[in-house]
Amino acid sequence: MLTLTRSVGETIRIGDDIEVHVVEVRGGTVRLGFKAPREVTIHREEVYRQIAEANLLAAQVTADTLGALAAFAPSAAAAGAAGDAPVPTPADAVPEAGDAQG
Repeated sequence: MLTLTRSVGETIRIGDDIEVHVVEVRGGTVRLGFKAPREVTIHREEVYRQIAEANLLAAQVTADTLGALAAFAPSAAAAGAAGDAPVPTPADAVPEAGDAQG
């Protein structure tokens, strides 16, 4: 780990695009300001850990989950049977004028 000493109003640069400004030092607390491109995410450590944990949980897919999802998917046999029968259309349900009924 690199350790630097800076005073209020001084800046640390990380690469060409990131600036860290020492805004205030009060007791045991340091306030920092950051300038970075929008695509660079900046989080406090505890927030970063919560995000990483949530991402890990979201990425875990168990066999139970896959089985539950499979119950909603049509089976291959049902899909084949449905493809053999014609699907009625609204035009089939309404007789045209002049058609004989009876």
